[in-house]
Amino acid sequence: MRSDLTASVVVFLVALPLCVGVAVASGVPAELGLVTGIVGGLVTGLLPGSSLQVSGPAAGLTVLVLEAVTDFGLGALGVFVLTAGVLQLAMGALRLGRWFRAISIAVVEGMLAGIGLVLIAGQLYAMADAKAPGSGPANLLGLPELVLRTVRSPEAVTAFALGAVTVVLMALWKHLPPRVRLVPAPLAAVALTTAVVALFALPVKRVDVQGLLGVIRPPSLDDLGHITDAGVVGAIGTVVAITLIASAESLFSAAAVDRLHRGPGTDYDKELMAQGAGNALCGALGALPMTAVIVRSAANVQAGARTKASRVMHGVWLLLFAALVPAALGLIPVASLAGILVYSGWKLIPLKELGPLWREHRGEALILVATAVAIVATNMFEGVLAGLLLAVAKSAWETSHVQVHVDEGPDRNGRLRVVLSGNATFLRLPRILDTLEGLPKDRHIELDLLDLRHLDHACSTALTNWADRHNKEEGATRVLMPAA
Repeated sequence: MRSDLTASVVVFLVALPLCVGVAVASGVPAELGLVTGIVGGLVTGLLPGSSLQVSGPAAGLTVLVLEAVTDFGLGALGVFVLTAGVLQLAMGALRLGRWFRAISIAVVEGMLAGIGLVLIAGQLYAMADAKAPGSGPANLLGLPELVLRTVRSPEAVTAFALGAVTVVLMALWKHLPPRVRLVPAPLAAVALTTAVVALFALPVKRVDVQGLLGVIRPPSLDDLGHITDAGVVGAIGTVVAITLIASAESLFSAAAVDRLHRGPGTDYDKELMAQGAGNALCGALGALPMTAVIVRSAANVQAGARTKASRVMHGVWLLLFAALVPAALGLIPVASLAGILVYSGWKLIPLKELGPLWREHRGEALILVATAVAIVATNMFEGVLAGLLLAVAKSAWETSHVQVHVDEGPDRNGRLRVVLSGNATFLRLPRILDTLEGLPKDRHIELDLLDLRHLDHACSTALTNWADRHNKEEGATRVLMPAA
């Protein structure tokens, strides 16, 4: 119990600034991030699945939530999250959790890289107490203007300096003495910048405080009407994106956490249902979606947690903080929270992995980059979908290898033997037909298909048509087919 109690305090200190920062970056009241963290501890933390990973609002969903709130309004967020939670419960009940391990790693890393780039571009505006234009391309194109406006405004320079100090502190924290590092880096950065702002009365934007009960807003029929008016197709895409991304991130986090401890492994289907139950409750409260977060989960394991009690107690500490000292949120500068998320976005970009991946698996590296670019250029759902389609196309191309060997024998005027081996699919059909159609039309040809592991309908039909044409052109064809 002593180990779990200590670990819960550490996780609470890590989670507090992240819950608030993710909420502010998502365009919702700061308290909604705390609500999601509380539900992640008190509800998801009690359910079976993974015993040591911790759930709460995640930077990986920030961009998607901001797009949803911008397009459909804050009231629609509860509907989306509730629906996503129900879908996760259904997928867990159908035992689909393990299938998330079949998603291409290149697509996942590309998704995280795209999220990181969009997150950085958006939060640079918040670091200067400015409003971001909106979309990923607009945010990137507006950065030069942001620099000019910031330089001309002393208040913006002050805010940006606070954010920059936060980023530098987060980056250098791991190099400080161990005793100093007992305090989590996000908490130390927020505490330092908050103290500086209070001490010197700096004119920077601070977190808007509304109170825990004041922000809870269950979905209503009016929200469904607003969603219908704004576009059903876009709403469905948002729900699907939240469901898939939250599920994938949670289960990938579970796999990573299992490698950090020697306790029981994760039951992926039960963990998916636990996440679904948490998201359904978060949606009913109008809060942010939740995922299992590797940063908090790793902190939980490294702090010596032994059972799920640590993550439940971390939810208790979040609840007590939100209930007893909510006014403390109003002292935190927004620029500091933006700095934390800029650093978090940078950590999402797999720069170290990209070089080795390019050298060893160039196709996977291209999928990673294409997915990230697609997310920045369009939106989360379309970018991930594009990455998945590229991964499927690459796998189909690589698995459809076929060898075509032409054996003329010792007598060139005699029979030709063409041997096909491998997987004959429509993707390789042009190569097969080019070889066959280049053969003499007046020769007897034996087409040997016995070594084929797979022959799809398109290839079978094309080969039959070629044999019929060859027979009509005064040649002769004998086709050796494998037994059915």
